[in-house]
Amino acid sequence: MLKTIMQGSCVMVQGIFVRGLPGGKIVVRVGQTEYAGAPVGPKAA
Repeated sequence: MLKTIMQGSCVMVQGIFVRGLPGGKIVVRVGQTEYAGAPVGPKAA
């Protein structure tokens, strides 16, 4: 499943969901690299 995360205040990474982490963060994979960050919610109407 494709997920988007925030790293820092303005960097977003989109990749394949790998696992959840304590505190609500998740890990996504882009190629061979894994990134951890806060998941981005759906756009508000």
